[in-house]
Amino acid sequence: MTSAKVALVTGAGTGIGKASAIALAKAGYNVVLAGRRLEALDATAREAEVHGVRAVAVATDVGDHAQVKALFAKTKQAFGRLDVLFNNAGMGTPAMPLEDLSYEQWKAVVDVNLTGPFLCTQEAFRIMKDQTPRGGRIINNGSISAYAPRPFSSPYTSTKHAISGLTKASSLDGRAYDIAVGQIDIGNAATDMTERMKNGVPQPDGSVRVEPRMDVQHVANAVVHMASLPLDANVLFMTVMATKMPFVGRG
Repeated sequence: MTSAKVALVTGAGTGIGKASAIALAKAGYNVVLAGRRLEALDATAREAEVHGVRAVAVATDVGDHAQVKALFAKTKQAFGRLDVLFNNAGMGTPAMPLEDLSYEQWKAVVDVNLTGPFLCTQEAFRIMKDQTPRGGRIINNGSISAYAPRPFSSPYTSTKHAISGLTKASSLDGRAYDIAVGQIDIGNAATDMTERMKNGVPQPDGSVRVEPRMDVQHVANAVVHMASLPLDANVLFMTVMATKMPFVGRG
């Protein structure tokens, strides 16, 4: 048990999740790190603990109900409470025509990008509404694709639109328990997932163009800002993007 605040980050082994978990640790949060690869989570934990906090790594497939329940049980056992959940884990499919996608590809994206955040939100609600002090904050990783799709991205775009609905509905349902829910929509953070943009990615007009990216630390700083607000204030939606990426006017 500890009196320090506790943040749980999914997809914490790499990219946005890793950067955000370390930034939260630097801000004084003990962190629970969830993801599929324990080696990557352990590496994040070592970097987080440099800042004098505790870090607990839990290998988790967020689309698996039993594994999610175990993750939150371990969080409560280790720290006694949960103050922040960052629903960050996500995936897409290779760019291909909608009619060529398999059912298995569709379902894999839905399981990670939508079912996972729902299951994690559900477990977070159960802890946050009953703890003392009551309440907490949930931050969902949406995407600019929640507003404007890329070509050949039906599974990813569909789930990110759905995350916006989950954000609004859970924000409403959380009011009675001092649970604040918000969403960060990210455009072109420099991570392994966006490395391909340096060589050009398909555009709606059929061309392939290099797209600007931004330092992932800007995203991590934004997550810490959202997390650090008092529970009577909430960032419901925030967009953080590379200034010159094609979003406004995309298509």
